[in-house]
Amino acid sequence: MRGPVTLALFEFLAFGIKQGWACLFGALMLGALVASFLFYPADAALARYDVITLAAIAIQAVMIATRLESWAEVRVIAVFHAVGTAMEIFKVAVGSWIYPEAGQAVLVIAGVPLFSGFMYASVGSYLARVWRLFDFRFDRFPPLWAQGLLALAIYINFFTHHYTLDVRLGLFAVSALLYGPSIIWFRPDRAHRCMPLLLGLVLVALFIWFAENLGTYARAWTYPGQHEGWTPVSLAKLGSWYLLMIISFVLVAAVQRAGPPDREETP
Repeated sequence: MRGPVTLALFEFLAFGIKQGWACLFGALMLGALVASFLFYPADAALARYDVITLAAIAIQAVMIATRLESWAEVRVIAVFHAVGTAMEIFKVAVGSWIYPEAGQAVLVIAGVPLFSGFMYASVGSYLARVWRLFDFRFDRFPPLWAQGLLALAIYINFFTHHYTLDVRLGLFAVSALLYGPSIIWFRPDRAHRCMPLLLGLVLVALFIWFAENLGTYARAWTYPGQHEGWTPVSLAKLGSWYLLMIISFVLVAAVQRAGPPDREETP
């Protein structure tokens, strides 16, 4: 018989393993960025960015072939991939960040290497896989139409704030009103556990921000303040990732069943 401490430790371990498994796409992509920065020869015939793009395609193909992602999930990931690539092209054009080695690569569109879309796809992959692996259930889940309007407003603001009023503070407030009352139930082992959905979204955004720091350290892309040498990514980008992640969350929610928890199962 396992005691309460052993059960708690086992559940914590199961939680970590499931989270790591859900992050597989993103972890492999991040590994490709860092490994190519540390070990790929600068004078190689094939540009580093092209190698990363080919690695990303291979990772995605293997995940589909091994059914680590369902076709419904792949469709959602593909939409977020396209949405992210379109935003990347615009943001690079207005100077929000640059890809310093883009001039050496072939698999590039308007100064944006094609692997960038796979970075967004890795966020979509994580959300789709973690939803399934942890058997998400919700209390007071916001109407999907309201979430869709919020996601659309977020995406539009990423473009328009360069020319008109930036309404991201209002978007933060609306997201808090929508998701604040909601509770997410997740199953790390045998029973579902719960936490505020808003807290869960913030924590995921925080880990994406940590990953972005690694990505910029590996000079996969750089912000204006990082041209002369690496510095940590601004905390303001944490808010940007939180908003952008909501778009992916809504896309995943559109194909998942956001049902209530089983009250007989939850302790």
